[in-house]
Amino acid sequence: MMLFLEVLVVAALLYGACVIVARLAFPLPPLNARGESRAIAASEETTLGSLVAEGQSGHPGKTGVLGIPDGRGAVASRLLLARRAEASIDALYYILNGDTSGRLLLKALFEAAERGVRVRLLLDDNGTEGLDETLAVLSARDNFEVRLFNPSPVRNPKFASYFFDFFRMNRRMHNKAFIVDGAVAIVGGRNMADEYFELTDEGFFVDLDVLAAGAVVPDTAAVFDAYWNSGSAYPVESIVETADAVLPGWFTGNEAIGPHSAVEPMSQMQGSAADRFVSRDVQLEWVEAEVIADDPAKGLGKAPDGHLMIDRLRAVTDAVTSSLDLVSAYFIPGRKGLSHFAGIARKGVKLRVLTNAFVTTDVKLVHAGYAKYRRALLKAGIALSELKPEAGAISDRALISKSGSSAASLHAKTLAIDGKLIFVGSFNFDPRSALLNCEMGFMIESPVLAERMVGRFDDFAAATYSVRLDGGSLRWIETGPDGEAVHETEPGMTIVDRWFIGLLGRLPIEWLL
Repeated sequence: MMLFLEVLVVAALLYGACVIVARLAFPLPPLNARGESRAIAASEETTLGSLVAEGQSGHPGKTGVLGIPDGRGAVASRLLLARRAEASIDALYYILNGDTSGRLLLKALFEAAERGVRVRLLLDDNGTEGLDETLAVLSARDNFEVRLFNPSPVRNPKFASYFFDFFRMNRRMHNKAFIVDGAVAIVGGRNMADEYFELTDEGFFVDLDVLAAGAVVPDTAAVFDAYWNSGSAYPVESIVETADAVLPGWFTGNEAIGPHSAVEPMSQMQGSAADRFVSRDVQLEWVEAEVIADDPAKGLGKAPDGHLMIDRLRAVTDAVTSSLDLVSAYFIPGRKGLSHFAGIARKGVKLRVLTNAFVTTDVKLVHAGYAKYRRALLKAGIALSELKPEAGAISDRALISKSGSSAASLHAKTLAIDGKLIFVGSFNFDPRSALLNCEMGFMIESPVLAERMVGRFDDFAAATYSVRLDGGSLRWIETGPDGEAVHETEPGMTIVDRWFIGLLGRLPIEWLL
């Protein structure tokens, strides 16, 4: 025993020495030379500003909202707004891939900057694989600035920084927002990658965004400013070497942005949510809305008490009186969350949860964290539904639109309360969103959007497994045209899968999930 302790102490000392050496060898740059900037307020001198002012004139202090359930319409809306921008674009994302949708967005931002629009792009460094040189070159151009949130000082491989700076690197900026001319904002759960916009043959993520105009937009811009000027946001040029780097050919048209089948639908922006808004073909619903967000100091583990989104969401759900419908791609309530939701159900509230099934989740480790709470949730009277992969084939009456692919995985994070209040954003109901990652979203008083989300649970009946208890055993109920089929074991799981998921669920790592 003493020998083991001695070895443990020596190993800890060696690791500590390695951490010190690594931090000296790969330091983060100082931030004292970084300039601060603020959002440009909406102006009626811009097309979007004038349009919003016109709509808001009859609804002072209110926010106009429009849901964006379909993926292709979501990316088309962002591109259209970028092309209509006249003063500023502020965008922050957890993931921006170098695929078709990511390239189209970067090109649209580049073109906006070239015509004099100020562009600020804040990206979590975890989601920028292969884009270092491109982002650095863009940031060196006029009117374009790129910053990375909690960047890795080791660029290749990035994960090496986790070994000597785990506490900081484990905290990510999971936010998603797109703000144009200080007048219009799109907030929701989608990252900038093809799988979020129904542009791949391998499958796509079911998600939801909201286009907002009016009162909530300046507050959303203030959230962006807080992150942009935070102690975790580093100018990309201070992290990435740019010697001899040039813009890729797809910026100038010398190289294809992506497959024609993917680019063409996005170039057809007519009919997208933003197009209908700009063309006055749709009336926004003018409502009370607010943006809620974590303090960016959370990215360094320094957020003051009471400045976390989970505190606000807990307070809002505490006030529910009749119904609570929760959609969360990754759902791990934890002991506190289980107690919280069970307490709500005991009040007689109809509480329903939609999350991914084992066969649709993209993170099996998260499924292990969720699976161990299923029995307790069901015993508390909470209804559980798990999305099947065939969900992509269902009608656009539900959470998604029709797509060429039928393989779907849930990525949305929404909450409907009492049929009148809805949350749409980046927050998953799991320990990582609650305590580690930075999150944001809109809280909207909209019976229209809330009731639409409530109706989705019924629309999704044929696309989900309803999980139930039968004498203490879990059963997965599948509803089809011929009635109900009962699965006595978890669909899509092998014996090895069940053993492995059970083992993972017992590991003391829930705080990381």
